[in-house]
Amino acid sequence: MTAINKNLLIGLAMIVAVCGGVVLKPTKHIADQGPKVNLESMIPKQFADWKIDESIIPLQPDPERLALLNKIYNQMLSRTYINKRGERVMLSIAYGGDQSDSMQVHKPEVCYTGQGFQILEVEIEGLDTGYGVIPVKKLVAQMGGRLEPIIYWINIGGTVAVNSIKWKLVRLKYGLTGKVPDGMLFRVSSLGEKASAYPLQEGFIKALLQSITPENRKRLIGTTTL
Repeated sequence: MTAINKNLLIGLAMIVAVCGGVVLKPTKHIADQGPKVNLESMIPKQFADWKIDESIIPLQPDPERLALLNKIYNQMLSRTYINKRGERVMLSIAYGGDQSDSMQVHKPEVCYTGQGFQILEVEIEGLDTGYGVIPVKKLVAQMGGRLEPIIYWINIGGTVAVNSIKWKLVRLKYGLTGKVPDGMLFRVSSLGEKASAYPLQEGFIKALLQSITPENRKRLIGTTTL
């Protein structure tokens, strides 16, 4: 399929979504159709070579941004893990039961910029999780002397996406059936140069996914691979 044809199809889908929205307004939340999400119990406090570093307090958003996040998400989990070599990875997971147009996921690019960081690099890559390859977005954020490489992805209704078009198409798919998808944002970061930070973070992600149940793993990485 050529780029032009692909864009035409996407444009047509958006028109259908707008027209269909008048007739069929999504009202059924898929978050209400299965086991409830509990991030605190889903993510182990200790796994493989990692355990929570109780001496570190995760960086918190400013009050205004925190109020917005609380509106968007039902649950948020922030922890810092440390391994036996003294390496640290910061983990942040946010879950929202309503990812309709009125309550869309809040991208880390926006969160970090709002806290005074400058985003130096942005790239999209495939990450081999050990259970399939998923698209992830890698950022390098900097504030003063603090250099923080980041890996994140968003699971919307069981599909992992890292760009706005994919998010809209997933919401459209559910919207045409009268359903509202849930969403989960998974983010890890660490301090230092990306050459060492990204391999550390990827190893952390794989170890975490190996330590949780298949159902919880599905909630994090969905069912769609590259």
